[in-house]
Amino acid sequence: MKMPKIINTHCPSCRRHTEHTVEKVKKGQPSPFTRIVRQKQRQQGIGNAGKFSKVPGGDKPTKRVYLRYRCKECGKAHQREGFRVKRFELV
Repeated sequence: MKMPKIINTHCPSCRRHTEHTVEKVKKGQPSPFTRIVRQKQRQQGIGNAGKFSKVPGGDKPTKRVYLRYRCKECGKAHQREGFRVKRFELV
């Protein structure tokens, strides 16, 4: 899917339609303190790893794309619900 880098859309802070720059949201690093990570670290050692020894499933055929829309007038950004697409390109 091709999408323009600049679109005219509604800004929730300006409360009117203005030009927005579109950028793809990058995935952040996962926290090392989540419950499942702590559980996995406790399991390490001698013996069977239980539920952590299973082979993980494959990836989905499409990935969810999240976009950030930044207003050119006020400079504030907002996001919308992500959508699934195989290939995404900003033109």
